[in-house]
Amino acid sequence: MDYLLTIRFLPLFAILILLEVIFLIKGDRLNSYSWQESLASLYILIGHHLSGLLGKIVLTGIFTIPYQYRFFTIPLNTWWGIVLLFIGLEFVYYWNHRLSHQMRWFWVTHAVHHSSEHFNLSAAYRLRWTGWLSGNFLFFLPLIWLGFPPIAIALGLAIKLTYQFWIHTELIPKLGILELFFNTPSHHRVHHASNSEYIDRNYGGILIIFDRMFGTYAEEKPTNLPIYGLTYPIHSYNPFKITFQEWHRLFQDLSKAKTWGDRSKTICGRPA
Repeated sequence: MDYLLTIRFLPLFAILILLEVIFLIKGDRLNSYSWQESLASLYILIGHHLSGLLGKIVLTGIFTIPYQYRFFTIPLNTWWGIVLLFIGLEFVYYWNHRLSHQMRWFWVTHAVHHSSEHFNLSAAYRLRWTGWLSGNFLFFLPLIWLGFPPIAIALGLAIKLTYQFWIHTELIPKLGILELFFNTPSHHRVHHASNSEYIDRNYGGILIIFDRMFGTYAEEKPTNLPIYGLTYPIHSYNPFKITFQEWHRLFQDLSKAKTWGDRSKTICGRPA
């Protein structure tokens, strides 16, 4: 379902990427665009879909089991059922995304998306290959137990991913009152920045309200322009190196750990 939705939007994504490049050229800002990075992101997207085929086979079986033992059956042919699903997905996505930055086991997978040193629409599809391996899907099992159908969860996440495409750009300024409620390009520029003031901020999917509620919101400031990329830059356009460098660093640190306590801290602690 999520794959088919993404495929349908590919022509629109391609048009938007072309328009972004045209506006960068007209604004004499093409130096902020990296063709090598964009091409690497395209290769990573292909790998994401290929690796996702195995993940979908595994997750289809895993997601159907808890739904058989659900506590309720929440009707999605009602407005309140749709609202509950939307808010539930936003809440779970927020905590999943937050932990993906604050626990190293999840970060080694998520770091791929933050590896681009230029912020443009092509960075939106620089997506992980090992999400199913890291266990990110476990966060969404409670929603299925509560009574939301697995296919609705998958579709909701696909819509969220599609929404987030347009917020990966420097061309769109702040959007007034919308900044109070929605995740916008300005909020997401902060999220992708490696500036100390901006690190680990703005985890929202479509909404920004949970960041405001739980103290992880930061506003983009014209006096502190975002610097993109990882705090340990990869300096490579090789999609395999981009995808697996953090895994390599993790296993290097695990090999140096002398006790199981040290190994546990290496895996469950904050990213190094």
